[in-house]
Amino acid sequence: MSIVRRLGDPPKLRGSGTMETCPDLFELSDGSFAVIGTDRTEELDSLLPADAARADYERIVVITRDTLLRAKRDIPDA
Repeated sequence: MSIVRRLGDPPKLRGSGTMETCPDLFELSDGSFAVIGTDRTEELDSLLPADAARADYERIVVITRDTLLRAKRDIPDA
């Protein structure tokens, strides 16, 4: 598996203070997506709706609204 492309603008164009680290979204060669975000599992796990669950190996990762909105144009419809 490999990273095929970034979705949205790179951190530098989104105003990252370090110009390197920031939430990010990537499309992978198998068609899935990788997310770099803040791990908020402990805070949000108990707030999940009754019809949602996560496995022990899964984490709840938060990205900024701006990151997702800028990636929207690159997310395929199908």
